[in-house]
Amino acid sequence: MVSQGRPERQSDYSRMPSHRPLVIDNGAYFCRVGWAGEKDPRFSFHNVLHRPRHRGSGELTSIVGDYDSGTVKLFDFTRSSLRSAFDGNVVYQFETMESILDHTFDRIGVDGAVVDHPVLLTEAPCNPIFSRTRMAELLFETYGVPSLEFGSDGMFSYAYNQRLGLCESDGLLVCSGHTTTHVIPMVNGEPIMEACCRTGVGGFHVTSYLKRLLSLQHPYHLNEIVWEKVEELKQEYCYVAEDYHAELSIFQKGGAEAEAKTKWWQLPWVPPPEKEQPSEEELARRAAIKEKQGQRLREMAFAKRSSKIADLETEIEGLEYLLQELDDAEDAKAEASLLGPSSFGSREEVQAALAKATMSLRKAKGEPVDIKKVEDDIPMSEKYPLLEVPNSLLTPEQLKEKKKQQFLKITTEGRIRAKQKRQEEDLQREREQQLEEERRLANPELYLEELRVRQAEVSARVDQSKRQKIGMASAGAVTSLTSGVSGRGERLSAVQKERMKLLTTAAFDRGKDEDTFGMNDEDWELYKRVGKDTDGDDEDDEDEAELARINIRLKELDPSFMPSTGLIQGAQTVIPSVQQRPLTAEDFRIPLGVERFRAPEIVLQPSMMGLDQAGLGEMLALALMRLPQHYRERVMKGSVLLTGGNSLFEGLDMRLLAELRMTRPLGATIKVVRAADPKLDAWRGASVFASSSSFQKSALSKADFEERGPDWLRHHNLKYSGGSLSNSFLTDNT
Repeated sequence: MVSQGRPERQSDYSRMPSHRPLVIDNGAYFCRVGWAGEKDPRFSFHNVLHRPRHRGSGELTSIVGDYDSGTVKLFDFTRSSLRSAFDGNVVYQFETMESILDHTFDRIGVDGAVVDHPVLLTEAPCNPIFSRTRMAELLFETYGVPSLEFGSDGMFSYAYNQRLGLCESDGLLVCSGHTTTHVIPMVNGEPIMEACCRTGVGGFHVTSYLKRLLSLQHPYHLNEIVWEKVEELKQEYCYVAEDYHAELSIFQKGGAEAEAKTKWWQLPWVPPPEKEQPSEEELARRAAIKEKQGQRLREMAFAKRSSKIADLETEIEGLEYLLQELDDAEDAKAEASLLGPSSFGSREEVQAALAKATMSLRKAKGEPVDIKKVEDDIPMSEKYPLLEVPNSLLTPEQLKEKKKQQFLKITTEGRIRAKQKRQEEDLQREREQQLEEERRLANPELYLEELRVRQAEVSARVDQSKRQKIGMASAGAVTSLTSGVSGRGERLSAVQKERMKLLTTAAFDRGKDEDTFGMNDEDWELYKRVGKDTDGDDEDDEDEAELARINIRLKELDPSFMPSTGLIQGAQTVIPSVQQRPLTAEDFRIPLGVERFRAPEIVLQPSMMGLDQAGLGEMLALALMRLPQHYRERVMKGSVLLTGGNSLFEGLDMRLLAELRMTRPLGATIKVVRAADPKLDAWRGASVFASSSSFQKSALSKADFEERGPDWLRHHNLKYSGGSLSNSFLTDNT
């Protein structure tokens, strides 16, 4: 399976006679290779290429088809992705195709650098001339094949089944492969390519759709729902419903019939080990360890607190000594010399630092601290001495210091007022909680009902507020789209416009005189008004906080209470994980019910997976409509042959029969048959043709290709038209 180059090929089979034609059914999913005249191909493989690195040497290696576990030990496939030479069912990556052909000739046992055997290669119906030309150049110039012939895989399968008597010379060919599905009318054993229909849906899309369905229904088993396993489930369990909607109703109603049609995929499951309850000795041991750890933490906290207290006492002693020295100083020059080595600029800063250190020491010792009392210990005249001095008596430096003291005074007073307000709110909240608890004890059922009503009201109010915000955003977007361009004023709400107005007014009102902003309490109200950026933000925050408090309270009183998430999720909503509970043995039994016929249904209804293409039933009717009138009746009286790997679904023939009956007159005879072997009949038909005399006459030689050029392939008599294919099957006894 590892291809190391063409010059030194290793034969897997005995050497075949020289000049015997080689038949290659080059499909988009499987490639089948064998010698002309044989019943079955010598080997087949997935038509893909891997390019892994050798784990030892690090060299890139080409591996075609599947690989086993032993190959994984030698090569690193983590950075290697599958490469296909096909785009749909047309070859377009010829470097990859060359690696696949190297592997093909190595496996078939062709010796030497030149392939001295004629080649019959299958291709898609209506294959582009560019792809056929590049393939001919590759085989003639790189491998030196003496002659080459192309043929459609569906045509070979139809001719082979016609020889077996399964289909007639007139009819419809339905060839559904890995990536495409074709419907080709056949008249006298030959295709009418002008009426051919094609849709880009095949077995690949069915597997992909089934994998998507299983992954959405069982997201905790994504590692097990791999492509190879889904392909196996598709081939074993999927079928086509004769009436899709009637089949859906069976599973919708449930019952014994739906249960009988449901298949189960059992995943490996190991029950989790039962947790043993700890013994009394184990509980005592854990408690002792926990107590020991707690004692250690308490000791560490005590040592840290003792160290902090010692540092604060040392700092207070130093500040008191500095203040004593400042009191004993005779003049300002002596005070400046004492304050020079320190980081303080005045006696007031030393006093403030002493008061702060004293308050920190009391906190560290656990003593009650009254901020107002601590700050009141220092007289206002000593704490802010420059506030009572007129500006005319102060130097520029003292004016700056006075502004600083004004700011400190206002900030301190505001902080004290804010703390007093918080204390009052805490006392009010405690009184309300006490009254609420008394009401609960008096009548628990009535209290719980009132709490639920309150929760519903607040939740509705919060949802309504969020709807309004989203509605405003949507309305703004619609306005901008309809008007083309929207100014900033049109995008701002009323409160945002008011905020901009306040900022503009405050900026122009300052003037060029002394800046006294902040000396009055009214100035600080401006910050609160400017901080409101949207309508009702404070009310929304209060409602959300109250809703959270009510939900917690209800959860405490009623463990079965589940708070509603609301119609609109917040920005910080946590998306729950896929797995909400421990998985049981039932979770590892994946049912295959509706998925069995829903996945193959996309061949007949591609719109189910978002493809704007015609279904198989529509293609049959369209192909008949494209035929000339004198051919249409002949084809309608013939048979419909199903071939290709994607036509193996059970019930597909009955479904197509039902689709055709809707377009045919009442009582008309319709025959839908499946090929003897939809996967191998194309190769077998090509093998029969390659062993006939018609192949030798019609094959394109290397000399003709070099003399006439690639463009001559446009006029070459290919073997899916011109009458030679059916005649060779009917006349030769090879």
